[in-house]
Amino acid sequence: MAIEYRVRNNIEYAMISRSVRDGSKVSKSPRINLGRVIDKEKGIYKNRERGLFVYNIETDEYSKVPPEYIEPTIKRKKKYREREILEVEFGKAFFFDKYVRRIGFWDVTDAMLFRNQDTLHALLAYYCVCQYSNRAAIFWWNHSYARVLYPNAQLSSQRISEALEDLGSEETKRLFFKAYYKKLATAPSMVRGKAYEAGEGAPAEGILIDSTGLPNSCSLPVTAVSNHNGQISEEVRLIYVVQQNTGMPLFFRYIAGNIIDASTIKSTISEIKAYGVNTKFAILDAGYYNGKNADILMDAGISFITRMHSGYNVYQEVFEHHRDTLESEENLTVFHSRFVYVKCVSCKIGEKSDRDAFAYLCLDCTMKREEEYILSHKISDRDLSIREIHHSRQMHGVFMLVSTMKIAKDEILPLYYTRNHVEDVFRLCKGNSKILPVNVESEATLRGHLLMTFMATVILKQMSDVLHGQDFSLEMLFMVLNEHRAKIFEDHILVTETAKLMNKIYSLYKLNVPSSIPYKAPENLFEEINNVGSNWLNDTTADQS
Repeated sequence: MAIEYRVRNNIEYAMISRSVRDGSKVSKSPRINLGRVIDKEKGIYKNRERGLFVYNIETDEYSKVPPEYIEPTIKRKKKYREREILEVEFGKAFFFDKYVRRIGFWDVTDAMLFRNQDTLHALLAYYCVCQYSNRAAIFWWNHSYARVLYPNAQLSSQRISEALEDLGSEETKRLFFKAYYKKLATAPSMVRGKAYEAGEGAPAEGILIDSTGLPNSCSLPVTAVSNHNGQISEEVRLIYVVQQNTGMPLFFRYIAGNIIDASTIKSTISEIKAYGVNTKFAILDAGYYNGKNADILMDAGISFITRMHSGYNVYQEVFEHHRDTLESEENLTVFHSRFVYVKCVSCKIGEKSDRDAFAYLCLDCTMKREEEYILSHKISDRDLSIREIHHSRQMHGVFMLVSTMKIAKDEILPLYYTRNHVEDVFRLCKGNSKILPVNVESEATLRGHLLMTFMATVILKQMSDVLHGQDFSLEMLFMVLNEHRAKIFEDHILVTETAKLMNKIYSLYKLNVPSSIPYKAPENLFEEINNVGSNWLNDTTADQS
């Protein structure tokens, strides 16, 4: 077996030639095309079927190109010259890199020991500032200041897939979370408020747990048909753990789409504890509550608040005994400009209904009016008795929270609805950090994609906190910065002037924008331009003489 080389149009190609012996007769089997020779010494080739790859003739094995390998540019003879891109989009890449360096997040990503940091940094920037598919990453990089910041980034579709697969390993995930929690513990300025106790490295406050669906049609073991709150889709379920007092994402895991939320609470709590995230308090969505989970949490010493579905016996008992006395003066509170009646009573929860807890029967007057309005328009279409109408009206606007610790009625709703932080995180995931659509070929690539979106969400969450109370969003921020440009010269980069909104954004984030940046342009970038100028000068001199 040998590798044969041929040169066509100044490009070298390779193919595998095998000899087959049949008795005394030796013949050659059909050649296998390796494609274009990229690096003969390292055995790197490229073809349409495999993309960029390594072939070892001694073992007859194919393997991936190392992440740090930089594919050389192939010069082809073309009918028309491709013009160099000398004016690039500056604002988004500059803003992203400066902000991430300021909060120290590159220290966290570098702890994952990915062998091409430029690829990792550029890809994370792309996940944050662009909403296009990964196939467009190389185009964005080539037309952006990112190519100056991360010159060795490899962002072709194949290299991105390989990078995500490498990032999807369990080892990489653990290295990331170890560095992430250390950063949060030692640099509380990353988040609003005092998120961590000094020197601990584990969250000191409560956690929020919720899940969301990632609809997809990828042929993965974890893609399954889900019936979540009556919505049927083919999806993967993504679980996020968020810190209650700051809304910062703390952890993520994913499960098959057909696994119900209630069955995941034990594994989620166990895994975050294994990472050193110890908590004494959790706020859960209604889908996570059942008697078994209540026992698991209380046995672990974790207090919790959750909303309870009306199908549980404890809900029906509390409703039956206390609904009539709910609307009284001592139970009235105001929450977010809404009148809400809240009555706290003792109850029993757990699989055996032997655990002490507190039930908060609540009546939202605004929701009650809306539901009664809907009912009034249904009466003409349905033959309802007065008894049925009365019973239905008694249930309108009513819901129940359950807590393992007693909380003042004025505080229970504000505390429970801090769980909206996790909804904000999911909005960032799906709207800004490019988690959808899920378009991957393997579960390892999916894990890498989810880790990238988690990191992007951490960064975007802090960016969005700065915009709290401002009159524009992250989308508008990146839209404005997209118009800030720079021009590349041989020894420097000239940054164009900033407009009013650009100045406001840079000022909000306390970033100084230089007017000129020292830069050593790659060889041959200006060769043809200089030649054209030199030829013009020579022609002019000859004419004058």
